[in-house]
Amino acid sequence: MAQDWAGLSHFKEANALLAPPVEGEKRVVFMGNSITIGWLSHYPEFFRGKPYVNRGIGGQTTSQMLIRFRQDVISLQPAVVVILAGTNDIAQNNGPISLEDIMANIISMSEMAETNGIKVVLASVLPAADYSWRPGLEPNRKIPKLNSMIKAYSERKGFVYLDYFAAMNDGNNGLRKELGEDGVHPNKAGYKIMAPLTEQAIKEALIKE
Repeated sequence: MAQDWAGLSHFKEANALLAPPVEGEKRVVFMGNSITIGWLSHYPEFFRGKPYVNRGIGGQTTSQMLIRFRQDVISLQPAVVVILAGTNDIAQNNGPISLEDIMANIISMSEMAETNGIKVVLASVLPAADYSWRPGLEPNRKIPKLNSMIKAYSERKGFVYLDYFAAMNDGNNGLRKELGEDGVHPNKAGYKIMAPLTEQAIKEALIKE
């Protein structure tokens, strides 16, 4: 049986039902994984009444996001895209991948957005000491390296870099215990820290020329 590896069918119906942005609407699409979709279960009020569209799929890597980026971001005609990606690549959810190849996927998504007149916000990967489902991969060492690459690229391109890592780091490159029970996914307290940082990043993106 054929599998929908990239999740192209996941939001197909929702995308079809979503009307184009009205005049003056500054739509924002959130592209990501379980941490992105987790806003809606842990902190849904962050999206309520705002032109924010959540297109996170749990467990996804940057390779999967890149395949669905056109239909789940570009076709929705947002003013801004917030990309949060990379932790599942480091967890090897789809097998080994280098930090350079993870970054290449993030760059490709960013370039697609930029070409289509969409402002780019690149979020840092959240801190994680280890992955319970695949221990021993040293995310506490690899995530800071990837974040440095994302930050450098953002600065070079004039994109907004959204630094969740610094605000949620326990001092040892792990997620602060009070911000997430499993050490990877934020709880409501975690999203409450992320929310104002995200709002500020979106505002900065919208005023960029």
